[in-house]
Amino acid sequence: GVCSQKCQHMFIVETVCVAWFSLEFLLRFVQAQSKLEFLRGPLNIIDAMAILPYYVSLVVGETPADENERPSGGKGYLDKLGLVLRILRALRILYVMRLARHSLGLQTLGLTVRRSMREFGLLLLFLCVAVTLFSPLVHLAESELTGVQDFSSIPASYWWAIISMTTVGYGDMVPRSIPGQVVALSSILSGILIMAFPATSIFHMFSRSYQELKQEHDRLFKEECAAAAAATAGAEEEQDGGWVDFPPPRLVLTPDTETPGSVEDLALLGNGGETSGNNKHPLPAGAF
Repeated sequence: GVCSQKCQHMFIVETVCVAWFSLEFLLRFVQAQSKLEFLRGPLNIIDAMAILPYYVSLVVGETPADENERPSGGKGYLDKLGLVLRILRALRILYVMRLARHSLGLQTLGLTVRRSMREFGLLLLFLCVAVTLFSPLVHLAESELTGVQDFSSIPASYWWAIISMTTVGYGDMVPRSIPGQVVALSSILSGILIMAFPATSIFHMFSRSYQELKQEHDRLFKEECAAAAAATAGAEEEQDGGWVDFPPPRLVLTPDTETPGSVEDLALLGNGGETSGNNKHPLPAGAF
């Protein structure tokens, strides 16, 4: 119940980190346009669950002195409260999930899992059916035919079937008879095929999700670069505010009154080659 010097140093480090995360979470909550959508976000929920245990542990602390004073029958509530507090403290590992905000791979993994729920459901269904099939067979081959007690019951054989079909194989339960080994071989081969069927669809979904997220990140990066360039250009224009931009000069045709015949030529061109009122003789065709 006494915190050591190392424990105090870790508490200081955790306090600083939680304060920073809390400030960042509050700022994003204030800047969010829709507060309800912000609270529904999966990453925001993970952030809240990672920050909350620190404050809960400050408010609700374990009291070992009171536990020693109470009789054995009154320890139930404090024991449950201490268990809940330890579980909340274990949720600090969710700090690692904050990396998903900055990791394209973790974002792709989460998006793939969300989009491939049907494929994962099929995989779980196939695995459950196969486990239900091979567990009684190996129990029958080992316990009933040879008398080996490693597979004591069919529910106990479920563990062996699961680790065999997923090609893990801890070796804690091993069939020793020939019929049991034949059942184990069938279980392993079936597990390889069952795991391979939905894996192709999940792989394609992962590849497509990765390409979509990569294109989205590239688009956001280009928009940020364009906004930064526009802001820089606007700042330069404000610095050069003393300069006045004049429109470019335009070429204006004015009749030359000093040159004989210039007014008549412009009048003839404006009338589409027709004779003017002052000059009754049209120009010949060779004049143009």
